Amino acid sequence: MTIPSKLRVISYLAPNCFDFYAAITAYLGRVLQLETQLHQGECDPLEDPLLLQDKLDLAFICGLPLIRYCQVVSDQLQTLVAPVMVGSRYNNQAIYFGDAIVNAKSDLKVFADLARKTFCYNDKGSNSGYNLLQQRLIQDGYHQGFFNKEIQSGSHQRSIRWVVDGKADCAVIDSVVLEQELRDFPELSEQLRVVEALGPSPMPPLVVAQRLNKSLIQQIRYSLLQPDTELQKAMKRFRVKRFATVELKDLSVLLSLNKYQIKARR
Repeated sequence: MTIPSKLRVISYLAPNCFDFYAAITAYLGRVLQLETQLHQGECDPLEDPLLLQDKLDLAFICGLPLIRYCQVVSDQLQTLVAPVMVGSRYNNQAIYFGDAIVNAKSDLKVFADLARKTFCYNDKGSNSGYNLLQQRLIQDGYHQGFFNKEIQSGSHQRSIRWVVDGKADCAVIDSVVLEQELRDFPELSEQLRVVEALGPSPMPPLVVAQRLNKSLIQQIRYSLLQPDTELQKAMKRFRVKRFATVELKDLSVLLSLNKYQIKARR
């Protein structure tokens, strides 16, 4: 068990909430009296050498790649907390949805209208952007070829712009990312329409390397459950109600989604 001189932190999540992850990182630096370093992940976490070589101390990561990674490397990462978002749809739980969006000017009103349209997605490893949709299609008995065309955008934010610009007819966006994007760019509210919410799914957690000192890990979790005034301001800005303790078993529901990803890739 080690106590690092500097906490190395990465976010594999959408960059429009990066400032929030920076606020969390800065807060931990203050309470732990440690230097911190946060950067945005630039590749799939399952392909990131920093993660594979256990060179990260903390990571903000989607639940699906996390659960898949932990099936292979079971003793490297430990879940800490996940944010609980403000809003009745979240029911005071650490959950989120995949919001299926279309251009507000289109005649697409319900999910069935998306048949034979052009669908864009951020990444095939994404739970919100791809796998929730595959789950819906398979469970409802839709055969391969529901969409006329599928194109990869590379990010939720780019998918949103492609739907607005008419490059794609529809996309499924992480509800937290979409809500933040609508706050950052209010004009999008008149350009997009949500036709269906898929999910809910467990909220992406903050995870820690298990090689760190146990008391340090406990202190990190406790500190986030008892945020100071400055972090609370950032939480309010990003519509986070509180942090909730998360265990890896809480993400077990995502194991069922992994089979939809496998089927979708065949």
